[in-house]
Amino acid sequence: MQTAADAADAAALLAAVPAGRRVALVDPRFVGHVHALRLGLTDPRFPAATVPGALTAQPEARGALLRALHRTTAAVGAGAPVVEPDADPAPEDRTVPGRIAVALETEGTPVQRPALGSLVAAVPTDPAQQAAAEAGLASVDDEAVRLRNAVKAHDGFFTTYCISPYSRYIARWCARRGLTPNQVTTASLITALIAAGAAATGTRGGYIAAGILLLVSFVLDCADGQLARYSLQYSTMGAWLDATFDRAKEYAYYAGLAIGAVRGGSDDVWALALGAMVLQACRHVVDFSFNEANHDAVANTSPTAALSDKLDSVGWTVWARRMIVLPIGERWAMIAVLTALTTPRIVFYALLVGCSLAACYTTAGRLLRSLTRRADRTDRAARALADLADSGPLAQAVAKVAPGLPGTFTAPAVALLGTLVMIGGALFLPYGSLLTLAAAAVYVLLSGLAVARPLKGPLDWLVPPFFRAAEYVTILVLAARSDVPHAVPAAFGLVSAVAYHHYDTVYRIRGGTGAPPQWLVRTLGGHEGRTALVAVLAAVLTHTSGFTTALTALAVAVALVVLVESIRFWVSSSAPAVHDEGELA
Repeated sequence: MQTAADAADAAALLAAVPAGRRVALVDPRFVGHVHALRLGLTDPRFPAATVPGALTAQPEARGALLRALHRTTAAVGAGAPVVEPDADPAPEDRTVPGRIAVALETEGTPVQRPALGSLVAAVPTDPAQQAAAEAGLASVDDEAVRLRNAVKAHDGFFTTYCISPYSRYIARWCARRGLTPNQVTTASLITALIAAGAAATGTRGGYIAAGILLLVSFVLDCADGQLARYSLQYSTMGAWLDATFDRAKEYAYYAGLAIGAVRGGSDDVWALALGAMVLQACRHVVDFSFNEANHDAVANTSPTAALSDKLDSVGWTVWARRMIVLPIGERWAMIAVLTALTTPRIVFYALLVGCSLAACYTTAGRLLRSLTRRADRTDRAARALADLADSGPLAQAVAKVAPGLPGTFTAPAVALLGTLVMIGGALFLPYGSLLTLAAAAVYVLLSGLAVARPLKGPLDWLVPPFFRAAEYVTILVLAARSDVPHAVPAAFGLVSAVAYHHYDTVYRIRGGTGAPPQWLVRTLGGHEGRTALVAVLAAVLTHTSGFTTALTALAVAVALVVLVESIRFWVSSSAPAVHDEGELA
């Protein structure tokens, strides 16, 4: 910490700081809570941030900061305003850091202004302001505010009322002992894997232990995000871990239940386990696609959205609608209790029924919003949907040579037709029949036609979910119909690996870095290539153990390629420094 005599001296001191370090300017008259300064000066997600009387800049914004400092000094010296009064985003902050923040924004560098709420951050200029600031400082416990704000604002009923009241204190305990969110996230994963192992024993004691451990894992899962918000420890690795471990934990637990059912009572529920995973993954891609399609859409005039906003003003309807969608807290609580008290088969039946009802509710609402909304979808949204579609070389080749089919609802209609043809062929045609290969060929053709034009229609967000359903369900059906030992567990592994690729794509897009590289999509074959390959394997290796071997080899190959590239990306400097807030679903 160094004290500058004036703005020119501050510029010289800033220039002397090594280029790779964050710097901050704080007015020496600053009066405020420590957590207000922490919010303004230590959050790693933003290149520049400010609170009244303080400004920080990360290395990438250092050059702009020095230029703004020189410009501000010159403007103040000449008696000219830094920016036109009408455009001033913070007219109450007349301090040097505040004026520099305005100059940074004028130049085009975004400056984060965190909401302080009841926290005090001020630079008093007279005794009355000083007294008011000190009174506000004394009346608010910033540690209580910090602890309260560590909890995510919009969460499910079970998480809000049964977990967060004490998990926030676990987060604070971890912070005071130097633990990081990544360590807590890893502990949550390990606990869930132990829970899966307990479920795999197939004993009642194992099931009870598994249910308890799954709830402990969820408590730690909540605590890691609360620790990140409490201590502002957001990181690139944290983004990757938090974004993927929830799915890994849940799907590993499904596998543990399936193994336990076979060991404990010779009840083969692998198809139910895979069905539950497929349903949950398809629910998520519906959420992701709809949100990306409407992320930056303009002119939202949907009466359905207006009705939803009106219902939000009635407290009980908010909680009811959050519980209806069976969010992760409610879902894991249900799984844990049913595991301890019933059988794996009942757990999966409950999951399939509950998630199906939730999927119908959320999808129906989004369909109504889309059909009643008058909005223009952007090129960015169309690109995101195309990336989520995961079209491989075959579909891309069809899209290049085929003319785009006209019509507002053509793309989802064609995608749905292709999905029905593929799933119907796998389900109803004679197993191993060449007609299944013909269905796969039709699916490839229709997949290319569906993405031949930019996905800007009101229902085009349905295209990626249709493709996910076609691929996952086809793998499930062909494995289940093969009557080959261990084919369905092998299919479970394959769908897990492919689903990881699709989740990885989502979180890259959310981070603003775009989809995975094209070479990865081409190497994996795209959704249509993998679907066609599994159909070919089923036809060539009909009712032989080679089908299980082929599915296993394909699962291992996909997992290796995807994991290596994903790890390389998320630990690289190009990955976004964010911490995922989690999904209700």
